[in-house]
Amino acid sequence: MWRLRSVVELRQEFVCLALQEGSNVSDLCRRFGISRKTGYKWLGRGEEEGAQLSDRSRRPDKSPKRTAAALEVKIVSLRGSHPAWGARKLRRRLSDVGEEGLPAHSTITEILRRNGCLDAAEAAKHKAFIRFEHPRPNGLWQMDFKGHVEMRAGGRCHPLTVLDDHSRYALCIAACANEQTQTVQERLTETFQRYGLPERMTMDNGSPWGDGPGSPYTPLTVWLMRLGVRCGHSRPYHPQTQGKDERMHRSMQAEVMQEVREDLEGWQAAFDAWRLVYNTQRPHQALDYDVPAQRYQPSPRPFTGRLIEPEYGPDDIVRRVQQNGWFSFKGHALKVSKAFASRRIALRRAGCREGLASFWISDPLTGASELFARSAARLVISSRPRLMICPLPRGRLPGCGRSLAHRAPRRRRRARVRPRLPARRVRLQRRIFRSRRLRR
Repeated sequence: MWRLRSVVELRQEFVCLALQEGSNVSDLCRRFGISRKTGYKWLGRGEEEGAQLSDRSRRPDKSPKRTAAALEVKIVSLRGSHPAWGARKLRRRLSDVGEEGLPAHSTITEILRRNGCLDAAEAAKHKAFIRFEHPRPNGLWQMDFKGHVEMRAGGRCHPLTVLDDHSRYALCIAACANEQTQTVQERLTETFQRYGLPERMTMDNGSPWGDGPGSPYTPLTVWLMRLGVRCGHSRPYHPQTQGKDERMHRSMQAEVMQEVREDLEGWQAAFDAWRLVYNTQRPHQALDYDVPAQRYQPSPRPFTGRLIEPEYGPDDIVRRVQQNGWFSFKGHALKVSKAFASRRIALRRAGCREGLASFWISDPLTGASELFARSAARLVISSRPRLMICPLPRGRLPGCGRSLAHRAPRRRRRARVRPRLPARRVRLQRRIFRSRRLRR
């Protein structure tokens, strides 16, 4: 292996060779890659200091703009009176009492740190925001679309990004022509084939993985559920839930999206080159300046493409959802999300009360009991020809939302039958009507 030599060792070797009789200092400077001025400087120091050729302190002898000692004493004294005050509050208080020539906030913070007034452990407790991170790779993937960009050839490019929550590893940055379900499904299939299946994925409430707040289930999320991937959605109008993916979007905007590309192929080539740098070369501050590739490992769950069908018990009442999301139960029409069209759902009784039932849809990954406890909705059937939907405190039925609170169609009201008037009275009314028209 090659031995790395320090700068001090190279200086010592240069001085040793330069002090030999008949040596050419100019030629030695050229061989060591330094200027003649630097060579003679180290040669002079070698003759004065001997073998000690380390760097000297660059601190100036005088600092005319240094904060006065008396002002530092006042800052430290005020901090002692108010230990919870920071630099901004201390500066404002000193300004209010008439103190002039106050330094900046950052300088006051350095003065407090230099005098031992700051506790590093206590300062670490006060954060502007709280970070959350899954304990292992592939525990959670974040997925979103970056805002569309123009192309010189015409049209728009829609960047699709998928990020691992634990390692910040960019799993997919795809240049898509649209934001449709089929396009996203094809890109996810390629990503699953390379990295395996995650345990869970989170996304916002927009299309194609959401149908607005309260309706989080679409054909794409149902497809993910049948693959064994749990789906979650962020709170409406809270992009910070997917903060890691949004932060990567900001880096993309600053580093790779300043220049407009010709077409989708040009954008994809730029995304692939930047993704390699992002995953393997760019230090990440949240990872203690490690690169994402140092913390990521492919998922042990391979992608087989097999879709899991839910299994229901013998006591469940199974119904098949129509194309428009409707199904019938005991003569009543009920509606769920259209994402479950042509799928089988089950109804089972909950509790021991008479006439009380609840919806239940199997989750092939977590098991039926957990999903039932979290996502059931009670259906109370009364003597009236209406239905009342009462959601459980812990959640609602997936894909139902407001559309589930549907009343059964009422019976058509009979038209009122007016009594038949005599013909003489009818003729009289017609004459009165014609006379009024002529007066006008």
